[in-house]
Amino acid sequence: MTKNYCKAACVAIAMLLFSCASEDIMEEAPKQTNATATNNTSEMSRNTTPKTPVSTLKSWDFNDLNEWEDATQVGVPNYFAENGILKMFTNANTWDRTKLKSVATYATGTYSWRVYVPEMGVGDCASIGAFLYNDDTHELDFEIGYGNEAIRQELNAASDELIVYMTSQGNPFYSFQHKIKRQQWYTLSITLALNNKKKYVATWKIDNQILTTKTLTYGTQTKFKIFCSVENLSFIGDHIPTTQNYALFDWVEFK
Repeated sequence: MTKNYCKAACVAIAMLLFSCASEDIMEEAPKQTNATATNNTSEMSRNTTPKTPVSTLKSWDFNDLNEWEDATQVGVPNYFAENGILKMFTNANTWDRTKLKSVATYATGTYSWRVYVPEMGVGDCASIGAFLYNDDTHELDFEIGYGNEAIRQELNAASDELIVYMTSQGNPFYSFQHKIKRQQWYTLSITLALNNKKKYVATWKIDNQILTTKTLTYGTQTKFKIFCSVENLSFIGDHIPTTQNYALFDWVEFK
């Protein structure tokens, strides 16, 4: 019986010692574990914090023609970039259609062109174009030219004035005409916003002055390439051009 008592006492002492050792281990272990978890969480937070949104501003200053491609339809590509200016032209006695377009497509935002409008030939069927194009019925234009005699009389255009057409070529078709002075720089802008039916509302501005607005029948499923052009087009004058007509583009911008 004495032996059994001693054996039981030894077992009890051993269990007590083991329990104390276990408590020491349990008290120390969480310190390192908690620190590691905190560091990992902090690092994850830094890595997943959203970056400051990059501005949607896209600007081309024509030091080169990167991100643009030729879109000339008739004649040879009559344009070049020099000293940060894009010069485009058409030749006399031709139906040249000189065009350049962006490689990428865009949707809602404001599109702007800084354009020099020269004298242009009297009665010439020549147009300076700053426009957005998806297809022939999804196209939004600025077209500047001398204008035929009928529209000049209707608008009472002076000898130092040209006609600017602001047009949606379809969906729906719409066109508004306005007079501008020759031999001046202008900032032409088209803003595309969405109404509550998710349809584009197009607004045309010159030098930040709203000239006309039109609600379209389509929305952001239709994206546009940006165009710069000088074209000899029959609707915008009275005869085939008798002079070389040109335009200067200082920059183009989308934001």
